[in-house]
Amino acid sequence: MSKIICSAAIRGAHKIIDMAEEQFEEAIKKYGPEQEVGFPNTAYFLPVIYSMLGAKVVNLGDMKDIFRETRKLLPPLVTDNLWLPYLAPALDAGMATFFAEEMYEAIRYLDAPEFYTKTEDPTSENLWLGAADDVIFRKRGVEFVDGTAPGFAAIMGAPPNKEIASKIALELQEKNLYIFMHDETGGVRMPEQLVDSDVQVGWGTRLVPFGPTYTSAVFAIGFACRVAMAFGGIKPGDYRGNLIYNKNRTFAFVMAFGPVSDEWYANAAGAINWGFPTISDYDIPEVLPTGICTYEHVVSNIPHDEIVQKAIEVRGLKVNITKIDIPMSFGPAFEGERIRKDDLFMECGGGRTNGVEVLISKELDEIEDGLVTVEGPDIKDIKEGQNLPLAILVEVAGREMQSDFEPILERQFHHLINYIQGIMHMGQRNIMWVRIGKAAVEKGFSFEHFGRVLHGKLHQEFGAIVDKIQVKIYTTDDKVQEVTELARNVYEERDKRLGSMTDETEEVFYSCTLCQSFAPSHVCIITPERIGMCGAYNWLDGKASYQINPTGPNQPIEKGECLDETLGVFKGINDFVSQASRGAVTDLSCYSLMTDPMTACGCFEAIAAMLPQCNGIMVVNRDYMGMTPSGMKFTTLAGMAGGGAQTPGFMGVSKHYMTSRKLFMAEGGLERVVWLPKSMKDEIADKLKECCAEIGKPELFDMIATEENGTTEEEILKFLQEKGHPALAMEAVV
Repeated sequence: MSKIICSAAIRGAHKIIDMAEEQFEEAIKKYGPEQEVGFPNTAYFLPVIYSMLGAKVVNLGDMKDIFRETRKLLPPLVTDNLWLPYLAPALDAGMATFFAEEMYEAIRYLDAPEFYTKTEDPTSENLWLGAADDVIFRKRGVEFVDGTAPGFAAIMGAPPNKEIASKIALELQEKNLYIFMHDETGGVRMPEQLVDSDVQVGWGTRLVPFGPTYTSAVFAIGFACRVAMAFGGIKPGDYRGNLIYNKNRTFAFVMAFGPVSDEWYANAAGAINWGFPTISDYDIPEVLPTGICTYEHVVSNIPHDEIVQKAIEVRGLKVNITKIDIPMSFGPAFEGERIRKDDLFMECGGGRTNGVEVLISKELDEIEDGLVTVEGPDIKDIKEGQNLPLAILVEVAGREMQSDFEPILERQFHHLINYIQGIMHMGQRNIMWVRIGKAAVEKGFSFEHFGRVLHGKLHQEFGAIVDKIQVKIYTTDDKVQEVTELARNVYEERDKRLGSMTDETEEVFYSCTLCQSFAPSHVCIITPERIGMCGAYNWLDGKASYQINPTGPNQPIEKGECLDETLGVFKGINDFVSQASRGAVTDLSCYSLMTDPMTACGCFEAIAAMLPQCNGIMVVNRDYMGMTPSGMKFTTLAGMAGGGAQTPGFMGVSKHYMTSRKLFMAEGGLERVVWLPKSMKDEIADKLKECCAEIGKPELFDMIATEENGTTEEEILKFLQEKGHPALAMEAVV
């Protein structure tokens, strides 16, 4: 710990203990040792002392032993010859500070019975509430257990003006925190600033003016101790249990405004014992290494417009969004809702316009939590039937966030957006497709509401790893294209992570059942060499998703016995699919288009279909809107391949799967591919050429036809014959 902070905290503790002991001696002379003392209407005596030492301070005489214990804890002052550059002495000094302050405040109740109101709200004559009695504590303390109030901010001093004070108070209230206020800065106190701004203070608004001096900070720590004893089952005297309970369960912190006195340092050191860090707007030394607190202990020089978010970050408080603030109904009941043609107001993506969605992680200081921006026309700016391009860029940050987690969070967009009544979402990445219904528009839907939903729900579902989320939404072609380029680079890096892993090197595959709301019998099987057909999840993503949410849609599946190596049939996979599809699918081949192919929902990037006359397989991507050699466009083919049914000869695939060694392995692999849309062939050209060279047939790339060579089987067959495509000489697939 910083020598400056350590020495200041110890100096402050000496001053406070001397002051309290002097007051005690005067009280003994005036009232005698049998005089009852304590905080009003509480069964917890002096709660910090009771919780830490198990000692019941009932009368003045009981304080003598506590002062003796306090002096034992108090380390000697730091000098040039005595330097204690460690955390422990300062922590001891802080604990001694709270013991002394608690006795000081108990005697104040004796000396000045009207100093505090002893009520739930201030009176017209007195702003200072003092220690919470058991009626208030029982009413409010349970909120620290059920999550209604995750913790509190212990304010020392006051911001520079009442406008800043009101803004900070509101930000803290919005995080559902209690705000316990103490002391002054330059003669100004924060509760007085709030009252001057017509802000209501008291327990009812969670803006609690405990006391006008720094010694009242002990009321905040005492409240935390009582929560641990009353609701956490921690016994009096179990100091370790109480400290750990509060560190892990009560997300509190000290927020100091203005110059920090030795006495404030002593209180801050005391709070660190409970895992409560200090965040200051003033230029004081910092204590950044972790140790007692979850993260840093003391952080300073924080601007007022950033101090609340910084405090939440340093304390490790996870934002709890209790309500999604949008005008439409919201919930899982609407996930399977379809937006029919007659109900449609407009569409984005899905081949109608450019569409992309991507989530990336950034540094904590690069993100403003809750910021949602919309650049370009919004719903109110267009007419019915006027489609727009759409890019949804979500930027997240968190101390526990890893790049491996990005696709897991990104894939949640699908069901979270579908939770909005009147909105339909399909696909992902740069094949996403959103349909917006007239009913949603009538209720006031805005693109901003996508951001509100994603911010709130990602915080709710992934609070363990995400601390900040901001959402940027673009509806102009140039910005959508810019985000698309960014996304493609991100996707490519993700797909490279698998490296040299193969289906043979791993004994566990992963399931994905995210889309069962649309296709109840569909189960996607993700292997090291077969990315999910949506193109969003690979094997590593499935593994990371399971680590984040062990009961979620991505479950590990032991392959078990290999029943057919060529088809890719595994006993463990069949057992899992049968159970997860509720018996609708009992046999599945991981590597075949014709024999028990994998089911699909509707979010696939592309569709593979057999072309009997050509003795080969065509693959068409979602963006291709023209006719295919099968005699069907993509939309018609989607009806054949989707819905969770097994349809031999039709199967959803990802673009990435086109360069897998397991591609259509049962049908002969890559040599069976005879037709691709030119846009798709160009997109995967480099990887596809590598695969052709790897199987010893580099010429195969030029033998694969596109729409430029024909869109009927007859035209394609003629092209294949001219090129000498190997599929024509392969065994016929029945």
